[in-house]
Amino acid sequence: MALKTHGTMAVDWEQRIDFDRLRRERLQRVKDLLAKSGMGALLCFDMNNVRYITATHIGTWAQDKANRFTLLPQNDEPILWDFGSAAKHHQLNCPWLGERSRPGISMLRGTMSPEHGRAEDVAKKIRIELEMRGLHKEPVGIDIIELPVLFALQREGIQVVDGQELMSNARVIKTQDEISLLNTSAMMVDAAYDELYRAMKPGMRENEAVGLVSKVLYDLGSEYVEAVNAISGERCNPHPHVFSDRVLRPGDPVYYDILHSYMGYRTCYYRCFTVGYGSHAMVDAYKRCRDYLDAAIELIRPGRNTAEIAAVWPKAQDFGFPNEEAAFALQYGHGIGLAIWEKPVISRLVSLDHPQTLEPGMVFALETFWPSTDGWSAARIEEEIVVTPTGHEVITRFPAEELLVAGAHYVTVNGPLPTTRETEAPPSARVLDMIEASAKTERVGVSD
Repeated sequence: MALKTHGTMAVDWEQRIDFDRLRRERLQRVKDLLAKSGMGALLCFDMNNVRYITATHIGTWAQDKANRFTLLPQNDEPILWDFGSAAKHHQLNCPWLGERSRPGISMLRGTMSPEHGRAEDVAKKIRIELEMRGLHKEPVGIDIIELPVLFALQREGIQVVDGQELMSNARVIKTQDEISLLNTSAMMVDAAYDELYRAMKPGMRENEAVGLVSKVLYDLGSEYVEAVNAISGERCNPHPHVFSDRVLRPGDPVYYDILHSYMGYRTCYYRCFTVGYGSHAMVDAYKRCRDYLDAAIELIRPGRNTAEIAAVWPKAQDFGFPNEEAAFALQYGHGIGLAIWEKPVISRLVSLDHPQTLEPGMVFALETFWPSTDGWSAARIEEEIVVTPTGHEVITRFPAEELLVAGAHYVTVNGPLPTTRETEAPPSARVLDMIEASAKTERVGVSD
């Protein structure tokens, strides 16, 4: 166990997460890649990229606004435009930005109409900064953008190119402090699953499970519970990827995916249970699902590649889908960091033809799925893994090597009910004898 688990506070008596180092190393990774590119600057609107470059955050309410933006010129420091009060806050509390934190309003995902002139204002701001540095004739890489802003930049004579790939490549290898934050984030989900396991019982609704998990995470210091997929009973197959108000019943399969962030660093962390007891078909599905996951984990070490991992997973047709696109994300791997899905992607859809070599510092999640032979239940499991210099380390610790049974373990006069059993058991010998005996008696209600 190489990775340490710290508390969530800073202390003077122990070296924990070094946020100054985190800020420096993240920004330097982008600067180094930008220096090797043919771009004169990077312009980012994706809030995760803005945070990676500027180490600023104003809450997840702004995640879908595409309003905050940062410009990183070649051989220079980033400039941030933000909501005015937030920009002032950064000036006062983010000394690594100082006067380079400025007010600026874009189009708020179309909320500002074209005649308001916000797209032109953004483009003018960018052109001025580029001209001051002699970069206005160089290509500008952009991650995501509203089309009116794109057109306004082009009217200013700015050549726009793809900057998303550079940012994705910058974020694929995690720094020491990023790995510590991801480990801490997973620790919080460990605790949430423990509470959930103790609380699950017949009568609990999926949405109640979501509420319980959210409370545990926020109490522990999560900054954002992005989603809790709670899937039970016949909703397990096919996987709907969203919770409902369905009520848990005895014998139900149930699986969860808990996605939240601590200091921006996410989790994607499935666990699967049965309530009270599980059917033989569900137990078999879980074993198959776990075997596919374990085979993938066994291959993780530097020098191996994503094609080797994807190759151990079943073909889409093996579990009821016509092709790999239709089955996408069921047998799946994806990087995890400031976003739920980052590089590398591991899937039979793309990895067999486009393998990517595993490197130390990669952190990704592996998730597998297998439907039961009963046609409605299914198993879903996921682990998060850090690629180390000599192999790997799993950072998701809530037990999942065998199917867990939640809720009361029922006891009869003859002892505990088995935890592997069918909801509708086959008739006993005594019942069959009763049926046979009744068949030999005179039939009642049948006329001659």
